[in-house]
Formats: sequence, structure tokens, C-alpha cells
Amino acid sequence: MTSSATHKHRTQRGFIPHTALAQSVSFDDSMMHVSLSDGRIISVPLLWFPPLYQANPDQRLGYIISGGGIGLHWPDIDEDISVAGLLTGADHRSR
Repeated sequence: MTSSATHKHRTQRGFIPHTALAQSVSFDDSMMHVSLSDGRIISVPLLWFPPLYQANPDQRLGYIISGGGIGLHWPDIDEDISVAGLLTGADHRSR
């Protein structure tokens, strides 16, 4: 049992992340960088996703954030990637 006095002395974190949702995607020559709503940036090799690796820069930038941020979709190259998969380190070999 806790008393109200105990609650008065607790410190609270300023930010408690509850979910990690995609906010934006960027690319360099060999990596994809996904910015998440909790402040993290996930960077993964383009080689993990052959359709993205083979796509031209305009096709790579033609992504749609789906499901409110739980997934990424590239309609021009028919590629779908989940944020959960990126967080677990999933690559093309686990598909």
C-alpha cells in the first residue's frame, strides 16, 4: 500500500514515449533513415530492401506513411516496410 506522502516525492520524467511512429524518411547513397515520433532515427542499409536499393531517387522519395505511422509504402515500386520490422532489425532475408 502506498501513501499520498510517497506520491508527493516521486519525480516524473518530462517525456515518456508510448509509441514509435514514422514521421519522415530520408536517404543517402547507401542508407535509409526513418525519423520516429519518439525522437529516434533508425538507419538501415538500402541493401536490406532490394526494391529501394534499385529505385531512383524520385521513387525513393515517393513514400507514403501508412497506418498513422506504423508503416511505409512506396506505390511506384510496390514496397511496404513496417516500423516494427525496422525496430526488430528485420531485413529482406526475414521476409
